[in-house]
Order: sequence, then structure tokens, then C-alpha cells
Amino acid sequence: MASFKFSLATAATLLTSSALAGFDASSQANVAVYWDAKIDIIPIGFLNGINPLVVNFASATDKCTPIAGTQLFTCPEIEEDIKACQAKGKTILLSLGGATYSQGGFTSVAAAQQAADQVWDLFGTNTAAANRPFGSAVVDGFDYDFEASTQNFAPFANQLRAHMDGSGKTMYFSAAPQCVYPDAAMNDMLSGAVSFDFIMIQFYNNWCGVVNFRPDAAENPYNFNVWDAWAKQTSKNPNVKVLMGVPASAGAGGGYIPAGQLDPVIQFNKQFSSFGGAMMWDMSQLYLNSGFLDAVDASLTTGGTTPSDPSPTTTPGPSPTGTVPHWGQCGGDGYTGPTDCEAPYTCQGTEWWKSCQ
Repeated sequence: MASFKFSLATAATLLTSSALAGFDASSQANVAVYWDAKIDIIPIGFLNGINPLVVNFASATDKCTPIAGTQLFTCPEIEEDIKACQAKGKTILLSLGGATYSQGGFTSVAAAQQAADQVWDLFGTNTAAANRPFGSAVVDGFDYDFEASTQNFAPFANQLRAHMDGSGKTMYFSAAPQCVYPDAAMNDMLSGAVSFDFIMIQFYNNWCGVVNFRPDAAENPYNFNVWDAWAKQTSKNPNVKVLMGVPASAGAGGGYIPAGQLDPVIQFNKQFSSFGGAMMWDMSQLYLNSGFLDAVDASLTTGGTTPSDPSPTTTPGPSPTGTVPHWGQCGGDGYTGPTDCEAPYTCQGTEWWKSCQ
């Protein structure tokens, strides 16, 4: 995932139930996006280095000032945006990791806990700490989005959770694993070691994504049921919510489907008590895809709409040159299309789904 999930920047987690609501554990209409009154949760990406600390807020970083001797920035505009959104009831998270995280975690439990203390000082309630990127603004929690193997992240997360729980402020923990279960990068945290309030599954760029939803299949490739079972049987928090993560447009990731075709997937999800809403990646792509947010919101909060074409289509497709664009499908079980990726990307994935990354 990339910077600013749905508004504030472009990737944020939303709860579509109310313009003045943050995360609602009792709702099936939470929406996550990496703004609009329909969005309730906004994860800001990314803190993509922890030891040492490194931030990258994409284009929003252009309005920030580097902090000498560090890889951090002070970002007064984001500070004010956070406060303004919180005043309207939005839940603001800081997303850790991202696709470019490559530090591998921590060499020991003690090192992990010390790093968590540093992250808390920079973004938690200790507003007197030095070098805070968001100044006096305090985030409402943290989102984990690691896409490569790591060490000792469970003790890191639990130390950060201890700070949150002792802060006197309502705060949330979330994660954004890929839909393949178990998630290779974050299984140590998701296997019952860490208490999450909600998770935002990336149902894209993989064979288990929404693009492969088959309503009448005995064994559905789309595996929301597997994550519902995780929520009930494995999660440390038995009340955890599971949000369906989707690309906000064809350019956001492989496996995008239009809102009309997404509606039956959402209605299918509603049978599961763990279902908590939708996450869209990311805001910049959502902004360009007129009507998508409104349609998804309608599907979450009502019976939705009847899709004009119930057969999902895989997007994005190959370009006229015969090469596959970034995040386009380039291989996998049953795939017969082009396999050469546009430069500088290469075809990566599993035997079931490969995309240009």
C-alpha cells in the first residue's frame, strides 16, 4: 500500500455510517481509504522505517521541513489536517511499513520494545517529545502494513499497544494483510499474539481477491470466510472487525472491479458477523474514479444496487504494446494473457496469481 489511505491524503479507512463517526466496532459500514464525509478512518502512510525512523508521506511531504540529522520531517499542514479531521469525528491512524519497508524488524525483544517507545514519543500523547512530525497532533492509533518477512514485531506491537491502552485516549490497532492466509509477512502478529481492533484485508493483487468472487462456487476463491474464521478462532480480540480492501480504481492495483460488480461481494460479506466495512486504496485513485465511493457507501448502508454485468473482469489489462502495466496480472493458474511487464516492473507472485510489481 502507498501513502495516505483515503483522504487527508489518499488512503484512509472510512466508516460510512455517519459523517461524524470514527471507527465503529458494531458497524458493517466502516470504510477505509488511503476524505469526503463518508470516510471515517484515515490511515496516513507511511512510517516506512523504524530503526532508524524514516517517514514518507508522498506528495504531502513537499510541504514538510526536514529535521536535521534524521530522516524525519516536521509537517505543520498535516498537523492541522489531523486536528481538523479529528474535530469532525474521524479516526486518524499512522500506517507503518508499506511496500518499501526493508529493515526486517528487530534483533531482539528489547530492541523492538525500545523502538516502540520511540514511535510512541513521536506520534503518541507525549507531545513534549522532540522531533515530532505532526507536532502537537496525536494520532488515534496505528496500522501495520508489512509486505516482507520481519522479526520481533509482536513484542514491538504489544509495547505500542501498552502505551495506547495507558494513554487515557481511545485508540485503535489495525493491520492490512494480503488476502492469502496466513499472511506471510505478519503472521507472528496475526496468530493471536497481538490484539487488533480491525484489519483491512487486501483483496487485490492476488487470486483470493474480489475479482475472483464466484457467488455459486462450492469453494469460492474469494476467501472472506477464511478471515471470518480467523476473527472468531485465532484473533486475540474476539470482537475484531474485518474490512474488505479493494483498489479504488483500475490504476490502484490488480483485480479492480466496478462498484456495480462489487455490490454482490459486499452483500455476501454481510452474512459474516466480523464484517466491518470497506477499505479503498488509495485516495488519489478514488478521487479520479467518480461515483465509486458513493456506490460502495450505498452497498454498505443499504441493500446496494443490482450490477449491470455480474461477471467480474480483471483489470488493468495489457497495454497496446503487449506489455502489462504496474499491478496488472501477468500470470497465475489459468491465465493466458501477456506475461511481459512494462519497465521497470517484473512479474511476481504465486502459482495462482502473478502481477507486475
